Amino acid sequence: MKKRVLVVDDEEGIRLLYKEELEEEGCSVELAASGEEALKRLEASSIDLVLLDIKMPGMDGVEVLRKIKEKWKDLPVILCTAYPHYKQDFGTWASDAYVVKSSDLRELKEKIKDILQRKA
Repeated sequence: MKKRVLVVDDEEGIRLLYKEELEEEGCSVELAASGEEALKRLEASSIDLVLLDIKMPGMDGVEVLRKIKEKWKDLPVILCTAYPHYKQDFGTWASDAYVVKSSDLRELKEKIKDILQRKA
């Protein structure tokens, strides 16, 4: 069965790129443009992994991460951001991985594969 990944990012181009790339890897991908939308999608369907941006309008990724871990503590979350300095933020430590956005998606894909294999 395909693994279901939720991509949460306020930039449409990033959401669509990740969707295309992850579907090529055999994942089923859902998209959310905000933290609020992500939490609604998690309530509505079964997700195996969340890719989460940090810097978003409204609820930021650190707050979304906290809410996810409160309700779905075993759900893996990868923080994927353009800002490497957030890695030092204590609030990000609950994530399963931290990846700095890049045009080369190999690191991100490897982290996803590793986490989903460990979860299986």
